[in-house]
Amino acid sequence: MSDTILVTGGAGYIGSQTCKALAVAGFRPVTLDNLVYGHEWAVRWGELVKGDILDRAALDALFAAHAPKAVIHFAAYAYVGESVADPQKYYRNNVAGSLSLLEGMLRHGCRRIVFSSTCATYGEPLKIPIPEAHPQHPVNPYGWSKLMIEQMLRDFDAAYGLRHVALRYFNAAGADPDGELGEEHDPETHLIPLAVLAALGKRGPLSVFGRDYPTPDGTAIRDYIHVADLARAHVAALRFLLDEDRSEAFNLGTGSGHSVRQVVDMVREVGGRDVPTLDAPRRAGDPPALVAVADKARAVLGWEPSLPQLRDIVQTAWDWHAGRR
Repeated sequence: MSDTILVTGGAGYIGSQTCKALAVAGFRPVTLDNLVYGHEWAVRWGELVKGDILDRAALDALFAAHAPKAVIHFAAYAYVGESVADPQKYYRNNVAGSLSLLEGMLRHGCRRIVFSSTCATYGEPLKIPIPEAHPQHPVNPYGWSKLMIEQMLRDFDAAYGLRHVALRYFNAAGADPDGELGEEHDPETHLIPLAVLAALGKRGPLSVFGRDYPTPDGTAIRDYIHVADLARAHVAALRFLLDEDRSEAFNLGTGSGHSVRQVVDMVREVGGRDVPTLDAPRRAGDPPALVAVADKARAVLGWEPSLPQLRDIVQTAWDWHAGRR
């Protein structure tokens, strides 16, 4: 029998890709998702259980029925601007929801969890690139909610022996190279799909937030990591947890940054179409650059990005969105 892995938020962008990677690796994913942002069509590997991590009865029924060996926890709200406007929504769903999940794990003797964290826990970077030892001082409620969960995990480790891996990833991007899965958010806030959709005429011009950053071309720089590489990293983290009796945190990125202008130019080059843009003011809390030091994941997890080039990331995103009706 394959080990069953509970994937909360497995109907989402990264969660669904991770379910596919789990199945390929010989695990049996079971998705728990309330479908607020996830998509039922994206759950193609393993069973979908419709429910919420805040629902104690639903968690107990799921753990009793499936006895998962471990949990991969994606379920969260992740819009930075919304978190500033409505912080209670983020603390209840992300923090209280995660506490509910951890309590359910303890009730049922499940003591291994891979947590979907974020570079937003670092806040304004003191240096670039950013190592795992960088101070964590978030600048918005979304980042704080993720950092609070990391702290809960550390405390649950010390008190109850619940081991975790926290994966702090930078900018998830791209689509399944096989064309089976892709990015479909409502609203969409990520740069690459917005640029692709603008080029395809499926939405209005792309807003470029700030052209006066202290960067070579004046636009913000980010570390874009392909979603399939993120999925493989979660499988590697899971194997680490099953083999080792300790908790860890890892950055996930390529170690290379690309500016907004470079991304727009690449979308134009890949798609052969113009990308209409509009200049807009900087957004509060947007640092000039965010780039990862991911050496620890390479050394400890044996993980290496297979699609680190911006061209490949944009090509998969273009193919996905161009093929959507």
